[in-house]
Amino acid sequence: MRVLVVEDERNLNRIISEAMEDEGYSVDSCFNGLDALDYAAGTQYDVMILDVMMPKLDGFELVRRLRREGNATPVLFLTARDGVMDRVEGLESGGDYYLVKPFDFKELMAVVRAMTRKYTGNRSNIYTAADLSLDAASKTVTRAGKRIELTAKEYALLEYMLRNKGVVLSREMIENNLWNYDYEGGTNVVDVYVSYLRKKMDTGFDKKLIHTVWGTGWVLKEE
Repeated sequence: MRVLVVEDERNLNRIISEAMEDEGYSVDSCFNGLDALDYAAGTQYDVMILDVMMPKLDGFELVRRLRREGNATPVLFLTARDGVMDRVEGLESGGDYYLVKPFDFKELMAVVRAMTRKYTGNRSNIYTAADLSLDAASKTVTRAGKRIELTAKEYALLEYMLRNKGVVLSREMIENNLWNYDYEGGTNVVDVYVSYLRKKMDTGFDKKLIHTVWGTGWVLKEE
């Protein structure tokens, strides 16, 4: 998943971003609300993690503008403002969750997973297709009960495809979701990772799950 972290305290921004990257997320970060508007206009994020008290544009007003523009990306507020009315304003502005600083990173990750479950319609951290199962909490993948070892990027690709099961994903869609703005890879990198993943997912199984849609992209489906 692709995440935007907006926090003006640079050290905390770095810590949050690195923690998210360690969990396999593709992360962009910035330090004020106006830059965040630009990021959100150019990229579709799965989750935004926002500070409230930021220069140029505070988190509450940022989300109000995003919602007025039709941007429905799930938003998690991180803030030291723990009053009831602060939490109410955060939720009323269009935020989805409000986490008070200091916070535990395990709780942060659990909240992010819960928010994405809500927006993908999944009731648990388990995503399945036929005899394939991915546990987003433990980061484990099995097929027909057999554990499959994946690299971080292969795992991220599989999770993205499972979250969009049955949807044809173009090369551009996959690239935009799995890599951040700093990425400077080759033009065929998506093809390479799809090939790696297909080899691990489908080799030795009669039912193939990853299918090429020629001229368009790839789809993960059960039939």
